[in-house]
Amino acid sequence: MLALLMMAAVAVPADNRYYSKNDDDNDDSLSFSYYHSSCPKLEKIIHNKLHQWFKNDSTLAPALIRLHFHDCSLRGCDASVLLDHAGSERTAVASKSLRGFEVIDDIKAELEKHCPRTVSCADILTAAARDATVAAGGPFWQVPYGRKDGRVSRADEANAVPMSGHERVTDMIELFQSKGLSILDLVALLGAHTIGRSTCGALQHRLFNCNGTGKPDPTVNPKYLNFLRRKCRWASEYVELDARTPEDFDNQYYKNLEKKMGLLSSDQMLYSDSRTGPLVNAFANQPELFRHQFTASMIKLGNILEYSDEDDGEVRLNCNRVNAN
Repeated sequence: MLALLMMAAVAVPADNRYYSKNDDDNDDSLSFSYYHSSCPKLEKIIHNKLHQWFKNDSTLAPALIRLHFHDCSLRGCDASVLLDHAGSERTAVASKSLRGFEVIDDIKAELEKHCPRTVSCADILTAAARDATVAAGGPFWQVPYGRKDGRVSRADEANAVPMSGHERVTDMIELFQSKGLSILDLVALLGAHTIGRSTCGALQHRLFNCNGTGKPDPTVNPKYLNFLRRKCRWASEYVELDARTPEDFDNQYYKNLEKKMGLLSSDQMLYSDSRTGPLVNAFANQPELFRHQFTASMIKLGNILEYSDEDDGEVRLNCNRVNAN
């Protein structure tokens, strides 16, 4: 198992460039040196800004990772989730719990002072997700740059993506495969639930009326069930995704699944499904393997580019709206 997982890691190409899975002409290449001349202080500015925000609110770290995932899972990593207009992804029901928009706006404003009209919001969001992972104790990786900002953002597309917390494993696998991500990537990326929190409304069906039976979900550890029932008297309350080490980026998430302590039913089902269960066990027992594969899978996620004839992208001056013609 270890050998197979290691082989699945993303290797850096010899020329330090990446290409989108839909790119035939290599026009959409990403490069580690993309901003070396045009915005050499990019990484430092992003790091310093995030440090300021995280000092005041550490919950923004998992929020930014989630914001990045939502963005890339629709039209590729094009910052379309940041667009704020009637009918945009940001206004969708599925996006109501997303946070961190003001952090990206702050970083963008600072970068416009130092290197105007240069850095895309999509690149900012991707780098912010990496730095958020590191701030929580997770691994570091180099981010290749050169993404463009999308001009199209639709709420109906956001609502079509299953993100309620009680999806079937098959639905999640199909979503990931549609973006060029594997089952291994699915299990590794859901490991981000080792930090962060959820509203109690996303799990109350597990606590009181599973599948309309009027009984709790039998896959929930009884002691954990009692804790959650006390914690989640109101749907608007928050509860940590990882009950053991909620502020540490570690492999405790997978250990929790082995003990029937997955907060969301979509998490817990990873352990019982024959396609994903062996990977859960591998990550639970080998923390460095999880960190290695999380890095590889985050790189793959961040490199999803899906530009089209309808929208070939731009560098927005304001992350909340497209540029004026």
